[in-house]
Amino acid sequence: MQNVITLLPESVANQIAAGEVVQRPASIVKELLENAIDAKATFIKLIVKDAGKTLVQVSDNGSGMNPVDARMAFERHATSKIKKAEDLFHLHTKGFRGEALASIAAVAQVELKTKREEDIVGQLIEIEGNRFVRQEECQAPTGSSFVVKNLFFNIPARRNFLKDDAVELKHIIDEFERVCLPHPDIHFQLFSNGNEIYNLPPASLIERISGLFSKNLQGKLVQINEETDVVRISGYVGKPENSKKRRGDQYFFVNNRFIKSAYLNHSVAEAYRELIAADAHPSYYLFLEVNPETIDINIHPTKTEIKFQDEKIIYALLHSAVKRALGKANLAPSLDFNSEMSFEIDYTKTVSQPIVTVNKDYNPFSTGPKSHSSSSYKQPSYETDLQKVNNQNWENLYQNYTNTDFKQENENLQLEKKAEQSRLLHEVSFQKGFQLYNKYIITAHENGLLVIDQQRAHERILYEHYLATKEKNTATASQQILFPVTIELSPNDYILLESLMPHFKLLGFEIEPFGKSTVVVQGTPAELGEFNTQEMVEGILETYKLNTFDIKLDPFENMCKSMAKSAGIKYGKSLDEREIMLMLEHLFLCENPMYSPNGKPVIMEMSKLELDAFFKK
Repeated sequence: MQNVITLLPESVANQIAAGEVVQRPASIVKELLENAIDAKATFIKLIVKDAGKTLVQVSDNGSGMNPVDARMAFERHATSKIKKAEDLFHLHTKGFRGEALASIAAVAQVELKTKREEDIVGQLIEIEGNRFVRQEECQAPTGSSFVVKNLFFNIPARRNFLKDDAVELKHIIDEFERVCLPHPDIHFQLFSNGNEIYNLPPASLIERISGLFSKNLQGKLVQINEETDVVRISGYVGKPENSKKRRGDQYFFVNNRFIKSAYLNHSVAEAYRELIAADAHPSYYLFLEVNPETIDINIHPTKTEIKFQDEKIIYALLHSAVKRALGKANLAPSLDFNSEMSFEIDYTKTVSQPIVTVNKDYNPFSTGPKSHSSSSYKQPSYETDLQKVNNQNWENLYQNYTNTDFKQENENLQLEKKAEQSRLLHEVSFQKGFQLYNKYIITAHENGLLVIDQQRAHERILYEHYLATKEKNTATASQQILFPVTIELSPNDYILLESLMPHFKLLGFEIEPFGKSTVVVQGTPAELGEFNTQEMVEGILETYKLNTFDIKLDPFENMCKSMAKSAGIKYGKSLDEREIMLMLEHLFLCENPMYSPNGKPVIMEMSKLELDAFFKK
């Protein structure tokens, strides 16, 4: 009988293992940067080309490797970090499994140059798709330089799953930031297609945070520094007024290792409760130091998940630390612990013991007549017929109901909706409208009243107007700015703006690059009048990211939504009679005036019959 089960070839097994470790170019960046840190490097340079698809190179001035170690590093489960199973709970390094280099070499072309300080010459090793090519001596500086070329060259199907360069570069920057943050004493550089994205010399933690994200962050953060027997908590949390609508700039590090933890996120969010809106999210950069024996980091291939031995204690201490920091900065209500611990109890008052009565004759499984005792306990008097429901014929409810019926019913609902909208929009004769609370527009028609949300209405008008620019293939008129505005963005926002540049131009913006992560706005949409250019551009980018996070949209449609959200009039703006009439005219010319671009209702109708019925009471 022929055997069915056979051992996989080593090359195939390595490719399968690589699928867990190397998901995209950012995975390679993470592993190589962490290896450089473990090598005690003080200077690390990252170079990527075509968002890492063509080239990922990491050079460091670390300890380097001898000829045997350099070759062994590419073998699976070859590591210098652990010798026995118990070492998994005494880890102080980033890597430990010995899978990273073997996995990378299985799906790419890898070149390594490495040299120790005491060696005269270094070592050059080349591996292509898990096939060893050569090893020879070479000239090299002290440290290591890993060059990874043509990722997934031997697995075209996986290469096809990679996203466009802007998306992949964003993931690379995310991983770069996660490695740079906990190591402010190391000099990091990042270059993409020859352009310098980051140059971060050794600095303090707050300077590193500002260098990575924004120079304006220092005045928006509150420091945390708490030490207990269980955990030491340090870092910074954002002030409540600077919270955002999307989750961003939220970082947890345990023993300088980036982790993802919904449990710890909840702890911080609870500390901000009643300080920020329910749909807002604070920024934080928090570092937890715990005894390695009390955590397990070997539960996920990417090592971004951790199990805590004392999870509930960590949760409580983190919550308390954030609360305390916000309280010190006078951002949260202070707590009077003395008054909380004092309970006003009248000890002179006598308390009688409660009396419990039980029906000893009660039998829940009895189907016969129920006997009632004279106690105060009352037994529920359910009819036995309720327990004899005919469950055998419940399918008859759906016997004649088919998928076609559901489709027809849905179409009928859509037709009714369109008919209602047509009645409201085309059979009304508007009277003069007026503004209420600087938030609503009230107008009447022959069948009743309409209450219109002015902000959502304007967003709908602008949204459909911007969408029409693409259909007509005519750019919005632009107005030159007398003094061009220079805007410095975070690298991620700069990359996003670069990808959206054609859409910005179509909508009336004239934006040009001006150095790394900086742009100059030369012109703005002429129809918008006066506004803060920097706030407008940053608001569009922030809303765009929020829409991308919530739902998948066409980029231009998302851009139009973001533009409408940022440019639309806000609650509290007073409108004159002419502006109100223009708002009504343009709204009812929209294709879908009933809802805002985000699907929220714009119009509330109160019929004349409802009014009459109310006053007849």
